[in-house]
Amino acid sequence: FGGSQRATVLSAAAGSATSIATGNSNAGLSAWYLSMYLHKEAHGRLGFFGYDLQDQCGAANVFSYQSDEGLPVELRGP
Repeated sequence: FGGSQRATVLSAAAGSATSIATGNSNAGLSAWYLSMYLHKEAHGRLGFFGYDLQDQCGAANVFSYQSDEGLPVELRGP
C-alpha cells in the first residue's frame, strides 16, 4: 500500500516541472503520464493489488487534435 500515492506525487512533480520548463501544458501532461508508466514498469509497487495505478496512467493521445469531437472543420470536406 502506498505505491500508487508515491507514483502520483512523483508524477505530479515531473509534470509540473516540465510544464514550467517548457511553457507547454501538453508536454507537462505527457511527462506526468510517462512518469506514471515508468514507475509502474520499473518498481511494480502498486497499491490496492495493482488495480489503482493502472487506472491512473493516462492515454497515449495527449497531442491529438480534438479527439473527442470527431473531425475538425478543416478536415471535413465539402
